[in-house]
Amino acid sequence: MRKPVVIGVAGGSGSGKTSVTRAIAESFKDHSLLVIEQDYYYKDQSHLPFEERLKTNYDHPFAFDNDLLIEHIGRLLHYEPIDKPVYDYSLHTRSDQIIHVDPKEVIILEGILILEDERLRDLMDIKLFVDTDADLRIIRRLSRDIKERGRTFDSVIDQYTNVVRPMHNQFIEPTKRYADIIIPEGGQNHVAIDLMVTKIQTILEQKSIL
Repeated sequence: MRKPVVIGVAGGSGSGKTSVTRAIAESFKDHSLLVIEQDYYYKDQSHLPFEERLKTNYDHPFAFDNDLLIEHIGRLLHYEPIDKPVYDYSLHTRSDQIIHVDPKEVIILEGILILEDERLRDLMDIKLFVDTDADLRIIRRLSRDIKERGRTFDSVIDQYTNVVRPMHNQFIEPTKRYADIIIPEGGQNHVAIDLMVTKIQTILEQKSIL
């Protein structure tokens, strides 16, 4: 029985992972494709007091429920549907909502630490790392968090300096060595994206999916 193709897209916060994911999706828009974001799989913290939840380090591997993510990818690989969890950032825990996801031929798994767990890596047919300079990443994060999340300039800088940057250097940057393809500058690197799409097409053909 043939299985769906799993593409991992990793990289630091603000690196351009979403742009790369969109470029892949656009290239295969006539194909059966879905995206699973690792951000949806933060651990449930409903058993903790709210004050304790506020201390969560969302850039640390321990913040993710990889067991559930791996279970869900396994189901999708067997063409079984899943109910994807939804995380409530205002309450700092998993919400009561779910998103029903039907299986597809191509699965894009996107997240800062998807290459950190060997079990996840083993499920991927191709592993990508979006590599963008730190100054660009912090500018993008500033813009996003202030405009979309109502954060202040000082709070974003403080979090980046004390949490995001050290976690990136300790956990995210080292996973680059597991990547099959490294894409500098994210979605702006059209040459790298074209090469990546060609490689994905080859894998799909080998699996007789195209």
